[in-house]
Amino acid sequence: MCAATGSADADPTGETAMTDGGTAGTDGADALEIDAADHDGSLYRILSSAVVPRPIAWVSTTSEDGVDNLAPYSFFTVASVDPPVLLFAPVDGADGLKDTPRNARDTGEFVVNLVTADLAEAMNETSATLSADESEFDHAGLERAASTAVAPPRVADATVAFECTLHDLVDVGGSTLVLGEVEHVHIKESVTTDGKIDVDEIDALGRLAGSRYARTGDRFSLERPP
Repeated sequence: MCAATGSADADPTGETAMTDGGTAGTDGADALEIDAADHDGSLYRILSSAVVPRPIAWVSTTSEDGVDNLAPYSFFTVASVDPPVLLFAPVDGADGLKDTPRNARDTGEFVVNLVTADLAEAMNETSATLSADESEFDHAGLERAASTAVAPPRVADATVAFECTLHDLVDVGGSTLVLGEVEHVHIKESVTTDGKIDVDEIDALGRLAGSRYARTGDRFSLERPP
């Protein structure tokens, strides 16, 4: 089953470097000024290089034919806390929705699995282009774990997994925002302290641009002002 173009591992435009269309600033400082309307090509490379690091939603779904799909998406965030809603934004394919958003639409369910450093290679494997009757779980040699509130399986080795029901699909240009309401959360004890998630125990991956990623081990604290 095809992983969605524009997932955590693909540039949907094919851009590998900034194209022409920028000019030097007029204030005496060197700068690249870009008019989005006149830019040659999309702003994918610029957006994905500047909006970093991005968390990765490793989304598992099950098609109406019973095939388990698993694909990474780095256009991903929390949309709401009450109700708890997660959002990821696949880039549409030439024929419309890719496998993951289509399965979410058709079945109303999906699971967002956390990608940690130990799962980086497996995550990358699930971005491969497969035929519709193949599962990325099997392609990447990943063990499934049964979910509690939804039908799609979760990644057994994921330290955190959010089982979601579809809240909404929103078309935004060439992308589709997929919003899912969290129904159940799985958290391995290895990443908890005193019954709560310990951010120092989660070696989550951050997505940069091209083929680059970042670990989240270099952390510091700042007290918020009153």
